[in-house]
Amino acid sequence: MERDEGGMPGRAASAARGPEAGTDFVARGPAAGADFVAVGLAADLVILTVRDGRLQVLLIRRGIEPYLGRWALPGGFVRPDEDLEATARRELAEETGLSSERIHLEQVATYGAPDRDPRGRVVSVAYLALVPDPPAPVAGSDASSAEWVDVAGLLQDRAGTADDGLAFDHRRILGDGVERARAKLEYSPLATAFCPAEFTISELRGIYEAVWGTPLDPRNFHRKVTKTPGFVEPSGATTTRDGGRPAQLFHRGTAHTLHPPMTRAG
Repeated sequence: MERDEGGMPGRAASAARGPEAGTDFVARGPAAGADFVAVGLAADLVILTVRDGRLQVLLIRRGIEPYLGRWALPGGFVRPDEDLEATARRELAEETGLSSERIHLEQVATYGAPDRDPRGRVVSVAYLALVPDPPAPVAGSDASSAEWVDVAGLLQDRAGTADDGLAFDHRRILGDGVERARAKLEYSPLATAFCPAEFTISELRGIYEAVWGTPLDPRNFHRKVTKTPGFVEPSGATTTRDGGRPAQLFHRGTAHTLHPPMTRAG
């Protein structure tokens, strides 16, 4: 979550030093007679990819308190010279080693419960990032490790347990980000953001199956994809990487929305 390396506005700025300074973030209360508190502003990232047919998310193992040793989403405080998206893109590049210009990035929601961060009042804006064929992750300064983790195990029902597996409110943020991705696959060509520049229809179907968590009929899927205007366009090349006979390669078309939409019901 929020790394202790960014600045805080106003009176709280001096309390937002990183771990190198040996201090932690503290959002101070209001001055006498004031009707507001200093609020930390951060960006958290739900970075998704599909690896070996499974939807995975990038997590960091926190190396500092609070939640020392717990898994968390990568993120950080907004620096004084940054807007929110700049913070998200910086964190994305630091965690994946990839240029954010190659990656789909969109804002999901804002989280501001008063008790969501034990260090003080922190509002976080969550971003969804979709990464094709990511390299090995690199842990940041406040993390002991970083790994790609299967989403299914993180979101399975843990009713009645005190530990949902993730620090802060990150299980909720993860769930919201995954549902955004699943919904957008129905009415937009977003699934192609998980694919290389050229891909087969079988590879694209594998993305849908991993994100939706359900098998799809190959022939029906092929027909829908190739008949939907602007969804995909043939590249003119073929490949045998799927095994068997050469398969036609495609690239993303020009459509921004799908008509008719793809549906999870099949």
